[in-house]
Amino acid sequence: MPIGNTRPSVRPAPAGRTGGPAVTSSPRRGGALRRRAGGGSAAERLAPYILVAPAVLIIVLLRLYPLVLGVNFSFTGDGAQNGTAVGFGNYRELFVDPLFRTALSNVGLLVLLLPVAVAIPGLLATFIYLRVPGHRLYRSVYFFPAVLSPVIVGAIFNLLLAFDGPLNAILGAVGVGPIDWLGDPGIAMFMVVGVHIWATFGMALVVFLAGFATLDAALLDAARVDGASMPQVVWHVIIPSLSRTIQFVFVTTMIGMLTSMFGLLYVMTSGGPEGATYLPEFYIWKQQGQMNRPALASAASTVLFMIMLVVGLLQIKLLERSGKED
Repeated sequence: MPIGNTRPSVRPAPAGRTGGPAVTSSPRRGGALRRRAGGGSAAERLAPYILVAPAVLIIVLLRLYPLVLGVNFSFTGDGAQNGTAVGFGNYRELFVDPLFRTALSNVGLLVLLLPVAVAIPGLLATFIYLRVPGHRLYRSVYFFPAVLSPVIVGAIFNLLLAFDGPLNAILGAVGVGPIDWLGDPGIAMFMVVGVHIWATFGMALVVFLAGFATLDAALLDAARVDGASMPQVVWHVIIPSLSRTIQFVFVTTMIGMLTSMFGLLYVMTSGGPEGATYLPEFYIWKQQGQMNRPALASAASTVLFMIMLVVGLLQIKLLERSGKED
C-alpha cells in the first residue's frame, strides 16, 4: 500500500522511440530557417554590395574617371588648339618623335633585362632558404636598399660612377682606362637599369621567401636522396614549385621598371646623354612639366597604360594556364 501522496515518476521517452512527445520548432525559428533556405532577406542579399561600395566608389572616382578624362584629353590640342579636337594628331606626333621612339626602345630593353632582374632575387632567396652561413645577415643587407629613396640611391651612384669616381680609379689601378658610365649613350641605360635592380630587388626577395615558406621540404629531401645536384634541384624542384610566385614577381618587377624609375633617371642622367635614357614616364613629365603640352603628355600616358594593360593580360593568361596544368 503506498505511503503518502506519491506520484509515479515520468521518464522522458528515449530518442527515436515512437509515441514520445513531439518536438516542434518555434514560429520564429521556422521563419528564420525558411528565409535562410530561400536566400535570406533583402538586407542580407544587399550586404556584400554595401560593404564593397566604398572601395568601388573610390576606384571609380580616383582611378577610372581620371583615366577616362586623360584618354579623352589626349585627343585634343595644345597651345592655340587647346580644347580643340585633333583626333589622333597627338599620337601621330608621338610616334614620329625620336625621343618617344627611344623611350619605347628602352621599354624593349627593360623586357630583355627582366629575366635578370627576377633571377637575381630568386637565386639569393634560394641561398637564404637553404641556410647558407650568414643567411640572417644577408637577408637584412639585401633588403636595406629597398628602404632608400631613389634620389639618395641616384646621388650615391652618381659619385661612384663619375668619370673621376672610385670605380674608374679601381679600373685604372688594374690598367683599364676610365669609362664614362653615365655619359656614353651606349651604356648609360644599362647603368641606370642596373642601379634600379640593385635598389629594388629586396622587395622581390621578400616575395620569393614567402613563396619558399609554402615549398614542401620533402621534395628537396627526396631530390637529395636521389643524388640531384644543386642546379638540378633548382631547375626541377624549386622553379616548378614556385611558378606562381615567379610569375607574380615578373609582372610586379616589370611594372616597377616602367613606372618607378623616374627618380633615378632624373638624378643620374636627366634623360641624357642625347636622350638615350628616356622612358615613357620621363617623357610624360618632360612634356607636361617643361614643354607645357598636357595633351601630348596625356597621349603618352595612354600609350604607357596600354603597355601596362598588355603586361597584365599576359600575366592573367599565364596564371590561367598554370592553374589548368595544376
